[in-house]
Amino acid sequence: MKSTIIRSLFTSMLVLLALVAPALSEIEAGKSVQITIMGVPAEEKGKIDAIYPVSESGTVNLPFIGKLRASGRSPESLASAIQNAYKSAQIYNSPTIQVISTAISGSVDQEMIHVGGQVRRTGPVVFQKNLTIYQAVQAAGGATEFGSLKRVKLYRNGKTQTFDLSNPQFMRVPLQPNDTLEVPQKNWLGQ
Repeated sequence: MKSTIIRSLFTSMLVLLALVAPALSEIEAGKSVQITIMGVPAEEKGKIDAIYPVSESGTVNLPFIGKLRASGRSPESLASAIQNAYKSAQIYNSPTIQVISTAISGSVDQEMIHVGGQVRRTGPVVFQKNLTIYQAVQAAGGATEFGSLKRVKLYRNGKTQTFDLSNPQFMRVPLQPNDTLEVPQKNWLGQ
């Protein structure tokens, strides 16, 4: 009899947890989400893997695909939407996205630059007026010992440009909100 009561109580708790858990795991505006991509080349992971703020309007701004609605969704639902967006845009063939809702909050209406590749801290960098390519790379902790500043890629509106940041004139190239920078790995010449 005791085991029947315990089993019944346990079953009731599981049902209650199943009903309450989705509401607790909903992504909220003003918080942030950690997004990880798998099933893509290693150098591509640095472009996407980061903690992204969820704006007060409830969106996250991702490299290459722009804004997606996040608030009110479960992490699994957002992950599925991100996977589908990258596939539809033919950026990645079979990405696997993991989304973890975090408790970090703050001013999330800020515009961002995304910095990836061979930098010390990949992810979003807060955009400020007159922000340059070099400043954004430095805000991401600078290039790692494997990173090449001679071939930094700027992705903007579906186009790619490459800059040699060892040349002072290219260090001052201004950025725009939602630009993505990639610091590539050095080649066999060390460049």
